[in-house]
Amino acid sequence: MINKKKIFISLIIFLIFSQLHALIIYRPVNNGDMNDIKCYLRILDEKDNDVTYTAARVYYAWIDQPHKYYSYKKKYYLMGGIAMHVNLKPGKYKITVYTPKDAQNGFECENKDTWESNTFYYNTENKLNVLFVSPTANDNLFYNGGWYLDYKAPKFRNYTFPHIQNSE
Repeated sequence: MINKKKIFISLIIFLIFSQLHALIIYRPVNNGDMNDIKCYLRILDEKDNDVTYTAARVYYAWIDQPHKYYSYKKKYYLMGGIAMHVNLKPGKYKITVYTPKDAQNGFECENKDTWESNTFYYNTENKLNVLFVSPTANDNLFYNGGWYLDYKAPKFRNYTFPHIQNSE
């Protein structure tokens, strides 16, 4: 009887997770205090409804402990050295990350408002399964208060090079 219950529960769990599409959002290690600044996940559907907490199941792992997963208690966020595992319902989504003004830990930079990323358009039917988050910087390589999402890994030497935003 117990074996039948275990098999049934395992089957239910498998069916639930087989309907979800996995995406990893990785924020490599940054330098200095930038590692401690959280960037929060936002997922919008095709009608611009916020579905961050309804269309996804999200867990995280520290990059130095890749097989040890943790559940978020409230908001989904990344810090330097965290890989976020996002299991999405099938569909098309607009993915961004942001840091509100009150979560910037007094970090001095050009942008004194909310730090926003570019929008990454994600279709669960695509083969893409990893996104990278990098802080943005100006031409002088000073962090300027923003985030950049890309499917390509950022350059790295001891820490992630910030994404340079050209000032024109």
